[in-house]
Amino acid sequence: KGTEVAPSIPAQWNQPSLAHEAGSERSTAEISWREFLVDPRMQQVVEQALANNRDLRVAVANVEKARAQYRIQRADRVPSLAAQGQMERRGGDVPVTEQFTAGLGVTAFELDLFGRVRNLSQAALQQYLSTSASQRATQLSLVAEVANAWLTLAADRELLEIARQTLATREDGLRLVQRRYDLGDASALELSQSIALVETARSDAARYEANAQQDINALLVLAGGPVDAELLPAALTEGVTGVAALPAGVPGDVLLHRPDIMAAEHQLLAANANIGAARAAFFPSISLTGSVGSASTELSGLFDGGTRAWSFVPTISIPIFQGGRLRAGLGEANADRDIALAQYEKSIQVGFQEVSDALVQQQSLGTQLQAQEALVAASDRA
Repeated sequence: KGTEVAPSIPAQWNQPSLAHEAGSERSTAEISWREFLVDPRMQQVVEQALANNRDLRVAVANVEKARAQYRIQRADRVPSLAAQGQMERRGGDVPVTEQFTAGLGVTAFELDLFGRVRNLSQAALQQYLSTSASQRATQLSLVAEVANAWLTLAADRELLEIARQTLATREDGLRLVQRRYDLGDASALELSQSIALVETARSDAARYEANAQQDINALLVLAGGPVDAELLPAALTEGVTGVAALPAGVPGDVLLHRPDIMAAEHQLLAANANIGAARAAFFPSISLTGSVGSASTELSGLFDGGTRAWSFVPTISIPIFQGGRLRAGLGEANADRDIALAQYEKSIQVGFQEVSDALVQQQSLGTQLQAQEALVAASDRA
């Protein structure tokens, strides 16, 4: 505790060439993935993936497991009551005796005077919160993967159509050159070059056809099962995504809303709590065991009058010599905290890099799109 995180990143992003006016956008936490992926077919595929993807199911199950572990650890903070029944028979060289007891008791309840149980419970809570944040990160990653696979399929199918059209054009050209060659108006070199162009186009068409099928296979795995053919794109179209530019001067602390960074933060808090539990192990441990009930030498008279019995057994354990185990445990907890701190700092730095790269790429792709559109217009005129 008390360690300051200094990941050395700028305080805000500022991309004037991309941004709208400041204050014109809502908070990032209010934006749904459906506002980015506006194509209805893509939305249905994403929803199917969120319902059926196996990796996401594992992430959800891990959250349930972490919640159960936290509840188990939290239960140690309150006494556990249990009804007990016992028969004890003794014998040997002395006459056989029997003793029957029944009662309600508490077994080895630890008085948390130094915070060991409380810190273990806090660590389990932070582990649960970290797992929950990781599950949200997995969900967002799945949405992105499905969208990328869907768009990749659209692009490859469009390239496949272009390759098929190119192959048809090359074959028409080959027939023309073959006719000219038969009439003596073209050389064998020109004929061979035309054949090479046809085979190159045929190879490209086969490659894009295989790519499109692989894209479908990848999309089926992400979606967790078969996808209706009507939901698959035939080609790239406008209006698939609705990504808007960021407002000017977005603060850098918006990264704190990223689930992966939130998960790393909870891991750091859990490591800090484990240090508290390791330190508390150096102090005495006091546990209480007690019961109240009935005791009798006859089973039939177990609940008769005058058979009440109680017991109270406080136990104190003071560590004297542990062979360095306690110091080693504290050292391990400190090392885990340092590892969690480094991972937290790295997650912030990586998050900032990813967002910065996305902003730069968005600007670059806009310029590339304008250049390609101008190239297409010039080629059409040519």
